[in-house]
Amino acid sequence: MTTLKGPGIFLAQFMGDNPPFNNLQSICLWAESLGFKGVQIPTWDARCIDLQKAAESKTYADELKGIVNDAGLEITELSTHLQGQLVAVHPAYDAQFDGFAPASVHGNSKARQEWAVQQLKYAAKASQNLGLNAHATFSGALLWHTMYPWPQRPAGLVETGFKELAKRWLPILNEFDACGVDLCYEIHPGEDLHDGVSYEMFLKEVNNHARACLLYDPSHFVLQCLNYLDYIDFYHERIKMFHVKDAEFNPTGKQGVYGGYQGWIDRAGRFRSLGDGQVDFKSIFSKLAAYDYKGWAVMEWECCLKHPEDGAKEGAEFIAKNIIRVTEKAFDDFANTGSDENFNRSILGIH
Repeated sequence: MTTLKGPGIFLAQFMGDNPPFNNLQSICLWAESLGFKGVQIPTWDARCIDLQKAAESKTYADELKGIVNDAGLEITELSTHLQGQLVAVHPAYDAQFDGFAPASVHGNSKARQEWAVQQLKYAAKASQNLGLNAHATFSGALLWHTMYPWPQRPAGLVETGFKELAKRWLPILNEFDACGVDLCYEIHPGEDLHDGVSYEMFLKEVNNHARACLLYDPSHFVLQCLNYLDYIDFYHERIKMFHVKDAEFNPTGKQGVYGGYQGWIDRAGRFRSLGDGQVDFKSIFSKLAAYDYKGWAVMEWECCLKHPEDGAKEGAEFIAKNIIRVTEKAFDDFANTGSDENFNRSILGIH
C-alpha cells in the first residue's frame, strides 16, 4: 500500500489577470500558503508555461521546476485538456472549439488538429524534461452527438468512430511511451471516452496500449449515475491520476441526467466544492490506498455556489484530512505466535 501524495491543486480554474493569480510564482506562493503541496499546470496558459519551450529546452524546464520548488511545492502533472479536445472534433462543434486554438488555425479543422497533435507531443517531452510520469488530457469526440441512440445509429458507425479516434491517438501514445509518461484520459461527458465501456472500446482499438491510462474524477460519474467505487475496482491498474472534485445529483419530477438545457445552478447534477456534495471520498481514498495508487490527490475546483478562494482553502484541508497514512504493520501483530512449516502442518493435522 502507498500513502497518496497531496494535497495538490489544478491551477486552471484559478489563473486570472490580478495578483496573486496572474503568474506562476505568485499563484504557487498563494497555493502553498493554503497548505497545498503540489500544482497541476494547464499548458494552454502562457502565464504558467511555454509548452514548446519546456519540450525543447531542459534548461527552461529546470527553471520552471525551480520556480515551483522555491515556493515550497512540486509540479504534480501537466494538463492538455483543451488541446486534447481538438485531436477529435465533430464539425458541429467547430465554431465552439476554435477558441481553444490560436487564431491562425481558426476555421481550418485540419490545421487545428495538426496543431493539437503537436501540442500533445510537446507535452510528452515537456513532462519528461520536468521528471513527471503522468499527464492529463481529454480524448476529444467524433461520436458524442450520437450518444443517445435516436435517430437510430447506422450499423458500424460506432466501430468506425473508435477506429478513427484510435488512429489519431496512437502516434501520440507512442510519443508518450518514448518519453516514459502515462497519458491519462479524463473520462468526461462530451468526450467519446465518457465511461468505462467507451474507454474499453478505445483501449481495444489502441491494442491495450500501456500508456492509455486514466484520470479518475468521481464527480463526472455522480452526474451519470455510474458506480464510481466499482469503477476503481475495475480500472485501478490504469488509474494514474486523481482529480478530487465533488458533485451532487438531485433529480426531480421535472429534470434528470440531461438537465433540461439549464445552467449549472439549476441543473439536477451540479459540481460542488469539496465536502459540499455527495461523493463518498472516505471510501475512494481507502480504495486507492489499498490498490497502491502512487500518484497525487489534486483538487479540481468547480462549484456553482461557493467563491473559488474559499473552495481552495477548504479543499486543501479536506484532502489532507482524507489522505490515509498507510500502516506498515498489521494491527494484530501483537498476537503473533510465530510459526514454521512443521507447526503449520501440525495445526492442520497433516502428519
